[in-house]
Amino acid sequence: MPRRKETRPSSARHEPRQEPRQESGRRAFAWRERGADTPGGKPTAPARQRQEREPERETPLFPLPELSAGELPGWMREGAFTGYLAALGFLPELMAELDFEGPAGAGHLVYGDLVFAKRERPAAWAQNIWRQARLLPAPSIGQAAKALHAMQRNWWPHPVRLARRAALVAEKLPKVSARPQVFGEPAPCAPLGSFTLWDETALIAAVDCASPYPDGQVCFVEDHVSAPSRAYLKLWEALTLLGALPKRGELCLDLGSCPGGWTWVLASLGASVFSVDRAPIEASIAAMPGVEYCQGSGFGLDPRTAGGPGARVDWLCSDMACYPARLYELVTRWLEADACRNFVCTLKCQGETDFATIAAFAAIPGSRVLHLAHNKHELTWALIR
Repeated sequence: MPRRKETRPSSARHEPRQEPRQESGRRAFAWRERGADTPGGKPTAPARQRQEREPERETPLFPLPELSAGELPGWMREGAFTGYLAALGFLPELMAELDFEGPAGAGHLVYGDLVFAKRERPAAWAQNIWRQARLLPAPSIGQAAKALHAMQRNWWPHPVRLARRAALVAEKLPKVSARPQVFGEPAPCAPLGSFTLWDETALIAAVDCASPYPDGQVCFVEDHVSAPSRAYLKLWEALTLLGALPKRGELCLDLGSCPGGWTWVLASLGASVFSVDRAPIEASIAAMPGVEYCQGSGFGLDPRTAGGPGARVDWLCSDMACYPARLYELVTRWLEADACRNFVCTLKCQGETDFATIAAFAAIPGSRVLHLAHNKHELTWALIR
């Protein structure tokens, strides 16, 4: 299969009849398959050309396990287990969240950026979760593809090693696309499984994945003209994954709005936006219909009066640069006052990751904490009611 030139738009959407990527996008580590075209590890000319086209990726946190499929723990060989795909660059955070230490333990095994575990639990720092994963025999490329196709139609490879072999398996399966998605379209509803090769005799596959997108990476057709910054992609992704959009005329607060990316998203949907930040938003955004800008701090708003006399705010959106603990205090005040219906907030982990406050957000009934493909060292908390 000829290698496609990667364009890396900001998302990924799958449909049945388009071409799969040969590698796992930005997740193809630099240490994977370097020079594997020759027995001695010295790259052939095609391999050198592929390396020249590939940017360097993060190095692994732990060496790859030197175990054959038959030497894997019993809980992996004998039944179903869970796979957690770490958000890019945040395997240590995922390990800490899952309370795992080291590359292997009584109930876990680290494989590149995947953490296989005996039991499933919530994991905000996972970009995708492989539910009911299983170890399957795959002594040949054809038999691997046949085993996967017998389970379901759509599959996405996540190569940790044997990347070329994984690509050849994918070629024998129905084609899955990674085309950019237009904002406003719903998330894909067709099941998309994930698989990785353990060695040349076995693979690990999960029919049921938490994300409907390849490797949990959501890509959009970007707006390079109207949006004042790329921060708008976080709100696009959050609203798409939540399956909810502000409706025309609904009252939205955008706290920490400068330069105006989230305000631009909300106003473009027809919402009435009260945009608050100490720094001014761009003039073109402030001039949009339905936008009212106020220079100040979002922490200074009184939940009882922010929406106007007797009015309830429909959406509180925050991308403020503040510690998660301070944002939690703000959200708690709004919840106690029952002054807002829906929340979408970025939890910015400035310095050390504040696991205690993240857990407090996750404990709010009906809410979700997740790492978006467009998040950095931050998470997104959402409550939709």
